[in-house]
Amino acid sequence: MELIIGNKNYSSWSLRPWLMLKACNVEFDERRLALRTPEFAEQIKAVSPAAKVPALIDGDVKVWDSLAICEYINDTCLNGAAWPQEPAKRAQARAISCEMHSGFMALREEMPMNCRARRFVDLSTEALKDVWRIDLMWQELRYEHQEIGPWLFGELSIADFMYAPVALRFNTYGPAISPLSKAYVETVMAHPAIMEWVAASVTEDEVLEDAEVGLEFDG
Repeated sequence: MELIIGNKNYSSWSLRPWLMLKACNVEFDERRLALRTPEFAEQIKAVSPAAKVPALIDGDVKVWDSLAICEYINDTCLNGAAWPQEPAKRAQARAISCEMHSGFMALREEMPMNCRARRFVDLSTEALKDVWRIDLMWQELRYEHQEIGPWLFGELSIADFMYAPVALRFNTYGPAISPLSKAYVETVMAHPAIMEWVAASVTEDEVLEDAEVGLEFDG
C-alpha cells in the first residue's frame, strides 16, 4: 500500500488514515506532497479524482477520502476489528465519525490544524458550540468506557482516528474543556504514532499563512 498525504503540520485529513495504518501495524509506503504547490496539483490528480489528499493506492485499487480509506483498511487488513464489535456501539462509533466527517465547520475554519504552534484564538459562538459538542461527546464516551481502556470506546477504533486531529487542535489552541476531555487529549498526544507525526511536522519548512491563526501563548 502507498498512502499519499499532505503537510503533516496542516493536513488533518491525511493524519487520520496515516494514524490508523501506523497504530494498527499495517505496512505501507508514505508519499508526502507539499500542499498548494504546482507539484501537488500535478501529482495528486493522477491518484485522486477529487484532487485532494489523502489517497491510498493498493495495487490496482485507488481510494480517496479519509473515512473511505479507513474503512478499506479495516476491511482488507484488520478483519473489521477497527470498529467496536457490538452492533450498537459500532453504529454509535460510525455515527460520531460521520458527524466529524461532515460537520464542525466553524471549528475547522477558526482552529486549523497546526501541530507545531501554541496559539490563542478568540472563537465565534458557532465554533464554541462545536467545541462544546465535542467536549460533551468525549465526556460521555470516556465515562461510559473508562473501565475498558483510555479511548473513546475503550479500545482504539476508527472513531479515535477521526477525532485525533481535533485533539491536536485542542492541544494547539487550548480551549476550555472538561477534565475527562483533557485526559483524552493527553492520551492521543502520548500515542507513539502521534508523537512521530508531530515530530515530523516540526521539521517541515512550508508555511500556509491562512493556517497560522491566533496569538502565540506566552512562555
